[in-house]
Amino acid sequence: MNALMIKGLLFAAVLIGATIFVVESMHIDLSDPINLITMIGAIAIAVLTVGVSIKYINQMKTDTASGELTDENWDGIGEYKNELPSGWAYSFLGTIIWALWYWTMGYPVNAFSQIGQYNAEVKTYNQKFEEMHKNADKATLQQMGESIFLVQCASCHGVTGDGLSGKAQDFGSRMTKEQVLYTIKHGSNQLGFQMGAMPPMMAQGKDAEEIAAWIAGGMKGKQPAAFATCASCHGPDGKGMNGMAPDLAGYNETLVKHVLDHGKTGEIGRMPSFKTMLTPIQDKALAVYIQSLSN
Repeated sequence: MNALMIKGLLFAAVLIGATIFVVESMHIDLSDPINLITMIGAIAIAVLTVGVSIKYINQMKTDTASGELTDENWDGIGEYKNELPSGWAYSFLGTIIWALWYWTMGYPVNAFSQIGQYNAEVKTYNQKFEEMHKNADKATLQQMGESIFLVQCASCHGVTGDGLSGKAQDFGSRMTKEQVLYTIKHGSNQLGFQMGAMPPMMAQGKDAEEIAAWIAGGMKGKQPAAFATCASCHGPDGKGMNGMAPDLAGYNETLVKHVLDHGKTGEIGRMPSFKTMLTPIQDKALAVYIQSLSN
């Protein structure tokens, strides 16, 4: 064994030792398949690097150029028609075989997903969050709801919930007369309530005007006779028949939940669904805060 070989082996041992030291100092769990494969790969790279380096350094000391030159040359520099070095060829073939094994048996492509891991971690955290706040009082829910509103809702509805001068829903009031008339004229099937779609033109002319003015005015005073058509779904009091249809009187928890789950089209565009973004407790908290704005 010559001096170069000894130095190469010592260098490989140092690389492997340094790798093991880093793993232990960082308390990396080698029971995790990803960490274990990475560790094996690091050791393999160290061994292959030293082995290939020793081979070709020795070869440069002893080999002489030989073989048939190609017809082409660059500035008088030619290239021999030699076969690929066997070590390089076998390494390339081994890499292909290893890749096929890794993709199909060693660690299948569908066995791990960063997005899947993130979703699993979020699900676990949300379960802890729900358990922690399952008995939260109204003040806590309102404070939580305000934080959610400022992050998720204020960009369209305004920091104070004023709807940015009518461009989005103003939570200080339930609905304007114009909004009610629009819904009566065009119908609605956005929110997925149990009663189903509201057909367009359920009321027309003077009847529609009276219904819209009464609802926009806070449903105070004498109820228009034409509201009987609306009461078949929304109930005589307009509160949605225990969640079967939208509450026309206020922002109850059921209405807020349906809007968050299904989204809603408004003047400035489509509000996306927040169904996968908020937990049930957060939905409830947001409803409590929106109710405080309307109050």
